[in-house]
Amino acid sequence: MIYRPKGSRKYRMKFIVNGQLVHRSTGFANKKAAGRVESRVRSEIINGNWGIVERKAAPLLSDFLKADFLPYVDSTAAKPSTATYYHDGAKRLLAADLAGLPLDQITDQHVGQFAARFECLSPSTVNCGLRTLRRALHLAVDWGKLERMPKITLAKGERQRERVLSDDEAMRYLAACPQPWRDVATIILGTGLRPGEVRPLRWEHVLLNGHGGLIRVVEGKSKAARRILPMVPEVYRALKSRHEAQGNPSEGWIFPSASRSGHIEESSYKKSHSKALETLAEIHEKEPGDCPQIERFEPYCLRHTALTNLAKAGVDAFTLARIAGHSSIRITMRYCHPQADAIERAFEQMSNRQEVVTESVTVENSLPIGRSEAINK
Repeated sequence: MIYRPKGSRKYRMKFIVNGQLVHRSTGFANKKAAGRVESRVRSEIINGNWGIVERKAAPLLSDFLKADFLPYVDSTAAKPSTATYYHDGAKRLLAADLAGLPLDQITDQHVGQFAARFECLSPSTVNCGLRTLRRALHLAVDWGKLERMPKITLAKGERQRERVLSDDEAMRYLAACPQPWRDVATIILGTGLRPGEVRPLRWEHVLLNGHGGLIRVVEGKSKAARRILPMVPEVYRALKSRHEAQGNPSEGWIFPSASRSGHIEESSYKKSHSKALETLAEIHEKEPGDCPQIERFEPYCLRHTALTNLAKAGVDAFTLARIAGHSSIRITMRYCHPQADAIERAFEQMSNRQEVVTESVTVENSLPIGRSEAINK
């Protein structure tokens, strides 16, 4: 087979002869020319005129990270935060024993040793390094520097962002949020947008038509992230009120701040989020009966809550993927939690449809031949 790895101009050929793998560049960016090279190489091998090319030694992880992976990340990362994440993970890997291993010798045992060495750090920090390793090895396979992808087991105990808030918890949480985070959280809960997609929203990307409106996301993690979503009443009221308070501008940041970017940043809303949770905890201490305790959760759980509620309302996975801005439906499936009653309703609908079909067939078969033929015509 011939293929062109992501991020590469030239095609590669890959096939097995006598149990040995031939995996190398064709030297051509044109698919037809690359195909001719692959055919010629196959013929030479069959005729015994081409010795199986000995596989080059796999590079050390440290060399691959510095020479290949990090430059690729810097040139392709859609967001600065993505590049920062992988640079932090690579820094952690380069400080470990893993850095001195060839790519084809890295096993899950080495991964476990890496996690044990940095057990003093949070699981999220350890997994930052392991996710960077996983991404780097995937690219090494695509680029022909590694034959197969080893198993990479992430550290346990990482704080999850899959908490789903109840309607009562969401209402009490929003009431405790200071502005402008309250409006940001309202938009996330009403649209399922990522927090990082709400912060840089601009008025020229929002349409308010008097009773509703649309929000256009112009950039994101992938092409699928660019989408247009309608507003539910709560989101419309929040944006309408903010638009009027700012003097009905036609452009500019919806959530301006004195930060370098000009809009509210992650550090600011995390402080507001923590303050809201502290306020709820204080209210619970004073009135435990009227205000049940709300366990701590990550701001991203607001998005998870919104998308899960859409899935519960019957939105199919493909539509939900479009709403969420996912490039793969496999990611969307995390938000689909079918309950037993939903499964029963699905089979009831199928059963009802079968009854209708059966009845129509019975009626048709009971008609005289002439009338049956007339109906069919």
